[in-house]
Amino acid sequence: MKLFQRAQRSLFGEILDWMLTPLLLLVPVSIGVTWLVAQGIANAPFDRALENNVQTLGRLLVVQDGRLQFPLPQPARDILRGDDTDVVYYQVLDGRGRLLSGERDVPPPHADEMPTPGTVYLHDATMRGKAVRIASLWVAGATSDAPPALVQVAETRGKQSVLATEIIKGVLLPQFAILPLAVLLIWLALVRGIKPLSVVEARIRERRPDDLSPLDESSVPLEVVPLVSSVNELLNKLHGSIATQKRFLADAAHQLKTPLAGLRMQADLAQREGANAEELKQSLKQIGRASVRATHTVNQLLSLARAEGSSATLGRQPCDLARLTIEVVREAVPRAIEKRIDLGYDGAEAGAHGVVLQGNPTLLKELVRNLVDNALNYTPSTPERPGVITARVLADPFSRVVLLQVEDNGPGIAESDRELVFEPFYRVLGSEADGSGLGLPIVREIARQHRATVQLEDAHGEHQPQPGTRFSVRFDLEG
Repeated sequence: MKLFQRAQRSLFGEILDWMLTPLLLLVPVSIGVTWLVAQGIANAPFDRALENNVQTLGRLLVVQDGRLQFPLPQPARDILRGDDTDVVYYQVLDGRGRLLSGERDVPPPHADEMPTPGTVYLHDATMRGKAVRIASLWVAGATSDAPPALVQVAETRGKQSVLATEIIKGVLLPQFAILPLAVLLIWLALVRGIKPLSVVEARIRERRPDDLSPLDESSVPLEVVPLVSSVNELLNKLHGSIATQKRFLADAAHQLKTPLAGLRMQADLAQREGANAEELKQSLKQIGRASVRATHTVNQLLSLARAEGSSATLGRQPCDLARLTIEVVREAVPRAIEKRIDLGYDGAEAGAHGVVLQGNPTLLKELVRNLVDNALNYTPSTPERPGVITARVLADPFSRVVLLQVEDNGPGIAESDRELVFEPFYRVLGSEADGSGLGLPIVREIARQHRATVQLEDAHGEHQPQPGTRFSVRFDLEG
């Protein structure tokens, strides 16, 4: 139950609701309990007075000539005389139910009450349209075998009601006066209790945009420490992300600077005086190569940004990894022929059992393309030792694993460089091949988004003159 409905949830309001709701619900319960207690307290003295009166009347019963007699003296009549508030009635019946004295219309005792001489019974009833409280006393008869006589005293309940009302007023009025004070104290306690949250908020608002240092956990309440710790973890991740972006932008600017500088230099050479047609043609050729390299670098940067930014909205669908790999190999055949490299596919056929996984076909094809392009860039080919590149897809339906491999017979990658080649813009020293240094980082990022692992190893043994390189991407179909 909420006392106050809000458009947006409020921690202060939620706590206030849960504290005030039980408090306000207890008010009618308190009133009811107080009423019952007040009635009991008010009835107690008047019940004792009724018991004394009926016992006094019972002692006035005497036996004369073998019959019960009830001589009521004047002092006793004065006792039974009512006051301005209440009226007292009495009734005396012998064992046969004959009226000896008093009013005949006094309500009889409950039928389920067993008459026990000497015991006073109290019960409520209505007499002459008014509520009365009745005390009944059974008195032994004239003889041992005679039925007991009945003496009853009934009194209206005016004084009891007045006394009960006074008790209730005396108890409840202070409660109604204290209730607003209790609400005020709860309000002030909550304001003071959530003040540390306001302090944390103020500290965050006062920070400069570039201040990503962690918040002080020692100055906040124990219950808020997990929240502050989570914020600190987020700040650390954000700091690392910003640092990575800055490093990435710096590396990208550095990588683009070289082809752009080459373009400008070749353009200046082409515009110099006295340049002949052959020199102009050579300059234009260099401009073309530099523009191709710059375009490739930009495309790789866009691919990496797209791969890193699509993790939250990665659209997954069934993808035939064998078919995607065969398509990439076919697209790369013209370039392989131009470089005189033997490029082929060996592995499971398209549509075979176990080669279908859940993923993004565009990103998976980009992964395969970058592995093949990387092999084409770094695999030398000569008439004496032609370059060979093989792409394959292997499926294990029992362990639900599909494996993508791209291997070559090139010079291989040293053990010390195998982790570094997955860093953006890293290039192995001594390599003359064109490249942006972004292909393998793209491969690792796409594999990570598909819960796959990338492994790099020698293709033909580390002791061979040309050990080659094998990239293996392992996809777990259970994921």
